[in-house]
Amino acid sequence: MAHPLIKYTLTKQGRQPEWLCNEAGAFKGQHGTPANKAGKLPRFGSPQDTIYLGMGCGDVDPDGTPDGYVGSITSKADLQTYLVEVGNAAGYKVTTATVVGVQTSVTTGGSDAWNPGEEYAGPGLTTTTTDKVTFSGVGTVATLTGSTVTRVVVVTDTPTGSTSETTDTAIVVDPASTATVTGTSDAVGIVTTTNEITGVTTVTTTTTTSTFTYPDITTSTSTSTSSTTTDGVTTRTDTVTTTETANYETTYDYAAEATRLWDLYEAVNA
Repeated sequence: MAHPLIKYTLTKQGRQPEWLCNEAGAFKGQHGTPANKAGKLPRFGSPQDTIYLGMGCGDVDPDGTPDGYVGSITSKADLQTYLVEVGNAAGYKVTTATVVGVQTSVTTGGSDAWNPGEEYAGPGLTTTTTDKVTFSGVGTVATLTGSTVTRVVVVTDTPTGSTSETTDTAIVVDPASTATVTGTSDAVGIVTTTNEITGVTTVTTTTTTSTFTYPDITTSTSTSTSSTTTDGVTTRTDTVTTTETANYETTYDYAAEATRLWDLYEAVNA
């Protein structure tokens, strides 16, 4: 029995089709991609709006195909072409977490200095920080996007005058990263109330939302503690290691993935 390499969707009930291959080494659910074209009338409805790669159980019947069947791929070259098409649309990248910075801070002191009482007058803690050691990875650091409210301006107009209050909020990213604002948008809300005594009050609230990008770098810290006792005096040492990790992106290897899938297909059909 043949086990063709096919493109398929889930059933109308949202399940994997029963006619998929269950042989050892067979695959399904690979490289999902939207089934409908942007700006066109949808050909597929939910939950059949994603096309997957898998292996069928039996030859494709030229007189008709089962629900969920989209098409077949009959050569390794066609498989790679399809993967490139899907991957380019989805923005396939290989992401590798790489340590790009390490810094160590060592704090030392006697046990009394770590927990001084009100009458403690002895030596304090001593802290030594190393210069940060930096590294680089292969490829380019991934760029993330975000948005947040950065300013709210509330203007209150009354018959006796006008007041304004502005609240600014900074964009917060990891200390090792830097945000770059790419755009802003304002939303304005107006609320008017009437009081027989004070008259008409209008409150205008302008909310500014900023969009931004920033390198995908995260900072983590770890602390190790050790103690030594000499002549009855205990000295404690805390070592804090700060590590910066960046996600580097490199080009996706479509040829290697085509080889991997095709090798599985041939092994099942051997």
